[in-house]
Amino acid sequence: MKGIVDFHTHAFPDDLSERVIKMLEEEGGIKAHLDGKISSLLSSMDNCGIEKSVICNIATNPAQFDSILKWCKKVRSERIIPFPSFHPYDPEFNERIDAIKHEGFKGIKFHPYYQNFTLDEDKLFPVYEKICAANLILVMHTGFDFAFPLTKIADPEKIFRVIEKFPSLKLVTTHLGAWKQWEEVEQFLLGKHIYMEISFSLEFLDGDAAKKIFENHPPEYILFGTDSPWTDQQKTLSLFRELLLGETKEKLILRENAVNLLNSV
Repeated sequence: MKGIVDFHTHAFPDDLSERVIKMLEEEGGIKAHLDGKISSLLSSMDNCGIEKSVICNIATNPAQFDSILKWCKKVRSERIIPFPSFHPYDPEFNERIDAIKHEGFKGIKFHPYYQNFTLDEDKLFPVYEKICAANLILVMHTGFDFAFPLTKIADPEKIFRVIEKFPSLKLVTTHLGAWKQWEEVEQFLLGKHIYMEISFSLEFLDGDAAKKIFENHPPEYILFGTDSPWTDQQKTLSLFRELLLGETKEKLILRENAVNLLNSV
């Protein structure tokens, strides 16, 4: 099998990485495994056979779009696939999506907690419609977030409502559907054609609970992800392989599904 694709990582400009990592560590009460630099991510990828990583950016206000897009253009390569971000309340969202598409990027990242929105609010529907029209991937933080109160703004029922209204939306839900809301994932998402990436989930689910999700969701709709630098890529890979899902499913999840989804744009 060719190299693994990690569909959920983060990195920052070298001159900002130390400050950003320290701030996020303090906010979330979690220790990063890397320093947030692209060079460190590439070294980690080399150590565990990861060929490509999607880097997810988050624009916490509309003014950040231009600097994020500029940095994404600077760091992209055969191995680094940046997904830019804009704030979903940005009145110029149409132009932002057009710019992302024009520059040849494959997708966009949103985070309801850091961007302070609710996933299924009507105000976002024109944004989702435009993303569909542009045929771009949308990676969406879903479930709770350890750095914020446990308010339901990105839960499985809301995901289901969005997908029902926008069935062509290439939505990738993070953390195996919704972080720490996996019972609701079973209720609303399991078995449906909804992408899930696996980051920051196997560390919290026991093997039987995790296998139940993997065995009851279409294998073509599961993606490998780590959320590096917040988890160790090698550890996530080891936890995944310990599930013993079989060679066919492993190939799909570790590489083929990601390649197919990226190539669909």
